[in-house]
Parts: sequence; C-alpha cells; structure tokens
Amino acid sequence: MSRIGKVPVALPDKVEVKIEGHKVVVKGPKGTMEREFNTLVTLKLDGKNLTVTPADESVEARSQWGTARTLLNNMVTGVSKGFVKSLEFTGVGYKAGVSGSVLNLSLGYSHPIDYKLPVGVTAKVDKNRIDIEGCDKEIVGQVAAVVRSFREPEPYKGKGLKYSDETIIRKAGKAGGKGK
Repeated sequence: MSRIGKVPVALPDKVEVKIEGHKVVVKGPKGTMEREFNTLVTLKLDGKNLTVTPADESVEARSQWGTARTLLNNMVTGVSKGFVKSLEFTGVGYKAGVSGSVLNLSLGYSHPIDYKLPVGVTAKVDKNRIDIEGCDKEIVGQVAAVVRSFREPEPYKGKGLKYSDETIIRKAGKAGGKGK
C-alpha cells in the first residue's frame, strides 16, 4: 500500500482542476499545466481534494499510484507557488545577466555563453546568484542542470557554478602531499 498515494492532494483557493479521462489540466496564478496520466490509476476530484487510486491490484498499478500522486501534487504546487532552483557562481571575472529570455554567462571561457531559456522559465541574477523559476519542477531542474554544466565546480578552489545548497568537497593541492 502506497503511503504517498493514500494522501489526497489539497487544492489551494485559486487553483482550478479539470479531469478529462486520464488527462488533467491544472490552472492557477502562475500558469497552466496539463499532463496525461497512466491508465493504471484513476483520478477523482472531491471538492477541494484530488485523490489517486490504483485501477486494479496489479504490481504495475500500485507502482504508478505514488508516482501519479506526486506528479499531481507538483502540478498543483507549481501553478500556485512555483519552483525555484538557485545557482551560485565563484570565480574571478565570472558574470551573469538576463536579457529577455536569454541568460548571458561569462564563465572564464574565450567566448560568452548565451543560453535561451525555455518557455515558462525565467531567471533572475543578483550579484553571484542565479535564480531559475517556473511552474514545472521537471523543466526548472533540467534548466538548472544544463546551466550548471557550463562550468561545473572544481575541487581545488571551488570555482564554477554550483547549486546554492550544494557543498563542494575540497582537495588539497600539491602542497598537501609534502611533509611525509
């Protein structure tokens, strides 16, 4: 029995949900999201609660139960509050800026990097911090991972792009091995 799947998804005041078979459309102040769910789960709207139940007692249906509930909860949270991933950059001469829907990065290469943000994703730059925001958790995480991959943090001086909650395990340099 899925502990996550049993919990109903509570709907905030400004969120509307339409269920058409296995397709769910969620509208809120931050945007609109839609997703086609697996046929092994059934979705029901009871007032201000969404419930997910397995269609039968098969292993596949029970494995999709918690997944469908989590995806549905992420949709509701995304259109009501949104999701944010924060990146920090460290390095001499490293700069970032946003112009329209393009993230401009100067990360120590011989050329600047211009990354076009997908539709529904915005970025804010404040000193050495980049905040990537959007209503789809999957896309926000993917964009943050792509931006981080342009200059991953290195273990000696910690230069590069890292998540704000990430810790870099530092290594000792050449001097660390002397004195034996």
